[in-house]
Amino acid sequence: MSQSMITTNNSVKANLSFWFGLLFFVLICLALVLGLMRIMNGMLQENVAPVSSLVIKGDTPYTRRDEIVAAVSRAKLDNFFQLDVNDVQQKVQALPWVYSVTVRKQWPSELRLYIEDQVPVAQWNDDFFINEHGTIFQAPQDRINGYLPKLFGPEGSEKMALENYRNLNQLLAFIDTDINELVLTERYAWQLTLSDGIFLNLGREDRVKRLQRYMDAYPQIKAQQTEQQRVDYVDLRYDTGLAVGFKEKQQDEQNGNA
Repeated sequence: MSQSMITTNNSVKANLSFWFGLLFFVLICLALVLGLMRIMNGMLQENVAPVSSLVIKGDTPYTRRDEIVAAVSRAKLDNFFQLDVNDVQQKVQALPWVYSVTVRKQWPSELRLYIEDQVPVAQWNDDFFINEHGTIFQAPQDRINGYLPKLFGPEGSEKMALENYRNLNQLLAFIDTDINELVLTERYAWQLTLSDGIFLNLGREDRVKRLQRYMDAYPQIKAQQTEQQRVDYVDLRYDTGLAVGFKEKQQDEQNGNA
């Protein structure tokens, strides 16, 4: 046998070995892919890997746990892998007292929620609350145990009302009183009812300057009170000066008991 024939046979054997090896490798890869697909299909079937644990953390003084669980239960929880965390987030976010929600899945079957409730700082137009960011929201009022000031104003003026409530309250702290009720009228005039029951009409202009005028005259105004008469209102809608109105103490007590 010549040298050229030996070389040709070796080359054919090498080529066959290469193609058989390649075919074997492809078959192995296909088998792995098919196996993974069967596993994934099995995992994606309903009730194969349901969520079995729910962890709720955060600051929720107003939202009850059973309300959160009920909201989460309305999502599709029968398959951990197919669970849509955005869907869960939207359902919990819809609860009236919830401000923010973070949802994530924890392998192998746990759902974790971090929830922050709204922080109400005032009532708004009786039917709403204002949170610390100046945003209004509606929620059951029976969850409030403590005192909240009442703010009133035209639609869309809630941030302005809250900002002025905070600023004017800081001034009134110097005479040891604060605001129980703030009204911003349709004509954007400012009216305050203080914690001692005195009503202040500040008008539309120079509200800070006019409140400062009241504070300067506060000792004299209080000194005019008697056992029979108490200060009812102070009208500050003047360039200079103010007008003080009084009411009978008996009338005041009757109004308080009404």
